[in-house]
Amino acid sequence: MSVTKILVADDHPVVRKGLVALLDTHEDFSVIGEAADGIEAVELADRLKPNVLVLDLMMPGLNGLEVTRQVSELSPKTNIIILSIQSIEAYVLNALRAGAIGYVLKNSPPDILAKAVRNAAAGRFFLGPPLSERAVEIYIQKSRGEDSEAAPDGPYENLTRREREILHLVLEGSTSTKIAKSLSISPRTVETHRSNFMRKLNLRKKSELFNYALEQGILRRDGGEV
Repeated sequence: MSVTKILVADDHPVVRKGLVALLDTHEDFSVIGEAADGIEAVELADRLKPNVLVLDLMMPGLNGLEVTRQVSELSPKTNIIILSIQSIEAYVLNALRAGAIGYVLKNSPPDILAKAVRNAAAGRFFLGPPLSERAVEIYIQKSRGEDSEAAPDGPYENLTRREREILHLVLEGSTSTKIAKSLSISPRTVETHRSNFMRKLNLRKKSELFNYALEQGILRRDGGEV
């Protein structure tokens, strides 16, 4: 029997442990790691190379979309399932565009997550209910830019991985010193990256950065990251 190696990433310990316990009830699943924030999720995915990453959309450090982008680059054989409370189209499309292969609502029955993991392990797209099979085809087409309404890559997508990391940490309110410590780089390097992404986004002030993040859906209206 082939065993699927799984990494679980959720910042709420009770939820994360519940997901691990649920997945461990299946003989063909093996949870090989747990991450409590986005930065840790990227590091563990890069080091452990799981078959499947089960990832909360709303994570501190780096949100689920940015984790998905980075893991897709660092560990391309890791297929990613996004867990979310959001069922609106924009969230699903953004997840697929970032590189996710599955999208499951957090209020889904337990068997749906297991089904999603098996599909992901086999390289098949999966959207949990209430999203239909027809919706899968439509979402995939849109996420690949095959739909006339699909937006082209913007300045954010052209930032480097490190620039995006620091941008997210700035949005969380972290200082350059704190960011430097968490990423094991110097404060001067943080400031250089910060200056670079502000220039690339054509922004001058921190308030403009927050407005940009809201407009792009990087930051929610309640102040949290998507």
